[in-house]
Amino acid sequence: AEPTARTAYTEARGLWHSTPVDTLFPRTLTGKGAGPGGADRTWTRLAVAPDSSCAGGFDPLLVKVLQPVGCVRMLRATYTDATHSSVTTVGMVFTEADPAAMTALRNRFTREGLTARTDLMPRTFPVRSTDAAGFGNKQRASWTVSVLTDAPVVVYSVTGFADSRAVTTPQPAALAVKDGATTPVAQAGLGHDAKGIE
Repeated sequence: AEPTARTAYTEARGLWHSTPVDTLFPRTLTGKGAGPGGADRTWTRLAVAPDSSCAGGFDPLLVKVLQPVGCVRMLRATYTDATHSSVTTVGMVFTEADPAAMTALRNRFTREGLTARTDLMPRTFPVRSTDAAGFGNKQRASWTVSVLTDAPVVVYSVTGFADSRAVTTPQPAALAVKDGATTPVAQAGLGHDAKGIE
């Protein structure tokens, strides 16, 4: 089974180059029950960023955390919700790692609680002349980072308000979607956007 696993990883690593962009980042996403209270959500793609290195899409500290698995290429797209009140950047990092290295990184994220650290939030992808025109680092409100183990890919999302307001206390999606969460980020459903769109 080990050679088969390596082959699958090798093939998955090249998907960023061979897969149509509308497959990786559909023009419209539908999340059944993905909103607060189990409401359905819909997101529309605003734009897809040119593929890039991880240094161009992550803060230096997150680049350092991901360094053990390497970075072949990063893909990003930004979406807006149906009400045009929130914007979300979702990204995929294709790594150089084998299954063992991806598992080790995932275990580290879990063990050290890295998904909840605000200094490891992914960066946004603002889109000129859209709801996400002012979606910068200070507008980051909620986020997720998931290290996959069945493919050499790290998937993430980061969301914020579409009116470009700065957020002083961002909250990881895992906390923002909990019952009884009362932070502005949670009450605005931004955690649900980050979690649902990822």
